[in-house]
Amino acid sequence: MIIEPRVRGFICTTAHPAGCARNVADQIAYVQRQGALADCPERVAVLGCSTGYGLATRIVATFAGGADTLGVSFEREPTETRTASAGWYNNRAFEAQAAKIGRPALTLEGDAFSDAMKASFIDAVRARFGQLDLLVYSMAAPTRTDPDTGQTWRSAIKPLGEPVQVKTLNTETGEVLKASLAPASEEEAAATVAVMGGDDWKRWIDQLRAAGVLAPDFRTLNYTYIGSELTWPIYWKGTLGRAKADIDQKAETIRGLLGEDAARIVALKAVVTQASSAIPVVPLYGTVLFKVMKAMGLHEGCIEQIDRLFRTRLGPDAGLDEDGRLRLDDWELSDAVQTEVSRRWPLLTTQSLADLADLPEYRTQFLRLFGFGVDGVDYAADADPRVVPA
Repeated sequence: MIIEPRVRGFICTTAHPAGCARNVADQIAYVQRQGALADCPERVAVLGCSTGYGLATRIVATFAGGADTLGVSFEREPTETRTASAGWYNNRAFEAQAAKIGRPALTLEGDAFSDAMKASFIDAVRARFGQLDLLVYSMAAPTRTDPDTGQTWRSAIKPLGEPVQVKTLNTETGEVLKASLAPASEEEAAATVAVMGGDDWKRWIDQLRAAGVLAPDFRTLNYTYIGSELTWPIYWKGTLGRAKADIDQKAETIRGLLGEDAARIVALKAVVTQASSAIPVVPLYGTVLFKVMKAMGLHEGCIEQIDRLFRTRLGPDAGLDEDGRLRLDDWELSDAVQTEVSRRWPLLTTQSLADLADLPEYRTQFLRLFGFGVDGVDYAADADPRVVPA
């Protein structure tokens, strides 16, 4: 079949197996050009391993650091007439490339929120590694079922307290719009914390610790995004911000159990993900940010960010902010970048968007998440959605 992108709003319902494989290979090539990593953790697990920052982490750890990795992600399998999720192709492309350098990787696909997956994961760690040196939590999901109560929570990305007027972008039409967002109820805010807060991260650490599979110098990282004041009304000061505060609290709790350096939040820069595309304000902010950072020579995607994290922020002298976080959003939030983004922000209209922002780059990066628009791929060729090409 000929596989084409089918985009509805912020969702692409198809993925291209050859494009995904090439995208993985391109990220591996970037990491290898940077050279080998010294002192990389040897046994690394990534929860949410199949796309974005999670996939980049697995690539950097394996192809620069020589690590063995175990990944967990929730995927959709292909059929003869329907493509798999992009992550399904990414996982298999990564595993094939890792095997070529003698680092066979294992991926578990299923619900990482469930205790059944945690049990399977522990069995896999015992069988493959014995213990873990590093666990990275890079999960993003709209719902979560509590393993204890069976209750399913659904997150609500909304402001808190009062309605908020925001400027946003229709990424399909290129229209800059104004919207009024109603505040979340307390029930919606609590549900968002239950889904996107730190409870599941802490649950993973508790069960791994009880199973005795954490190495003496074990560390865990949780990836987050803080953003600038332009996105705070819907992000940091909304339900998402309350969830992020819960993650900070859980990090303190884990450090109390395992040691001062055992758990760190890593604040990363804005990039294009399917999850971020659904958040009002964020896509418009991203299109402006990308143009400004590219002009200043500071633009990074997921692989560049995570490569910089492993090379400059995991050592003893990496430096923390006042809340104990590792900051990889330092270039995004620099005075020079934010001054220019803030200057352009009130000038943004549908007519001025092309001059002030970079919507084509945003669209390109969005499609690349699903294996489309990748150089070197013949999209007119017949493809079997069940097969990831070598």
